[in-house]
Amino acid sequence: MKGHFYKPHCKCEGKKTKKCSCGAKWSYILDIGTDPKTGKRKQKKKGGFKNKTEAQEAAALLIAELSQGTHIQESHKSFEEFAYEWLAMYEATGQVKISTVRVRKHEISRLLDYFAKLKLKDITRGTYQNALVDLKNRGYAANTLDGAHRTGRMIFKKAVEMELIKKDPTEFAVVPKVQKTVEELEQEDDVPNYLEKEDLSLFLKTAKEQGLDRDYPIFMLLAYTGMRVGELCALKWKDIDFNEETVSITKTYYNPTNNTIKYQLLPPKTKTAKRKIDINHSVIKELEKLRLEQKKIRLRLRDLYHDEDFVFAKMIKYPGYPELIKVIEFRMNRILKLADLNKELTPHSLRHTHTSLLAEAGVSLLEIMERLGHKDDDTTKNVYLHITKSMKKEASHKFAQLMENL
Repeated sequence: MKGHFYKPHCKCEGKKTKKCSCGAKWSYILDIGTDPKTGKRKQKKKGGFKNKTEAQEAAALLIAELSQGTHIQESHKSFEEFAYEWLAMYEATGQVKISTVRVRKHEISRLLDYFAKLKLKDITRGTYQNALVDLKNRGYAANTLDGAHRTGRMIFKKAVEMELIKKDPTEFAVVPKVQKTVEELEQEDDVPNYLEKEDLSLFLKTAKEQGLDRDYPIFMLLAYTGMRVGELCALKWKDIDFNEETVSITKTYYNPTNNTIKYQLLPPKTKTAKRKIDINHSVIKELEKLRLEQKKIRLRLRDLYHDEDFVFAKMIKYPGYPELIKVIEFRMNRILKLADLNKELTPHSLRHTHTSLLAEAGVSLLEIMERLGHKDDDTTKNVYLHITKSMKKEASHKFAQLMENL
């Protein structure tokens, strides 16, 4: 393998002095084989070495890599260019939801602030780590940092797999964490907001007496099943077995733009999210009333009705289309105000409420997880442990009272 070592930009050539005084860098040029397409020889050039010895050592390393078949010709692609190529490949696997692709695209935008026009091969471990530190310093939440790093790791891992770069700059990166004070740790509460039994009763009573159309069956079903609001919006009448009194969860509603007619139905959030839930007879009765009312509207509007079998379909504007999640959130807030309850609660809080009441009723954590469609979830565990903790204290108190009366 032929090689040549030289100083391409030396200004001392032709001068009488033997020693170079212009500070020019050394380069090498190697013949590395024949181009199979053209039949011409292929050459590899590289410069910027302080002295000839450095250039020779680098050339020797290249020759060794070529002979062992481990040489990687790093790409000149920019991070931005490859990031979107990766996103297209990621989506094309067919194993990720549209909502997840949208999240990944958003996380790429965070990384573009630092790497957009940089070549992949020029992004070092230090460069990458500094970007994570700066995201933290800009005040982004821990979840945002974790998400950006998660996407960054996938992008650079794929670049290594495709032999576009030699090293993964994310390999040893650490997501910086905000150190909480003792006071913050003492005040921290991992238990999410939910309604106590009496408050839930008041909430549903208010929904029934002062709610808008469909409010009562919507919030009753959420509270009595613990289903996600996206699962509720996607429900179709064929999912409800009125004889067996069950509801089948097989899909979820997706509409990031809140455009009523541009909704999508996607597979459940996880494999365990696909499930069948037993429901109370009182809920079945409310759903029967709703179905009867909906049939009248469908017959009256006929061709104007979007007849896709949705349970909680709009009745006035865009009749037949599934209700927007945003609308259900607004409606819940309205009822909370009327009932003078915690206005920070959301439809998802009814899921936590369902968990708390099941725990209070003595249902096991495993059974609750199955009903909610969870394989593992820290929030559900925190609610469960919070409720059962107070129950255990009550049991201890009762035992002490019993002993005192002996």
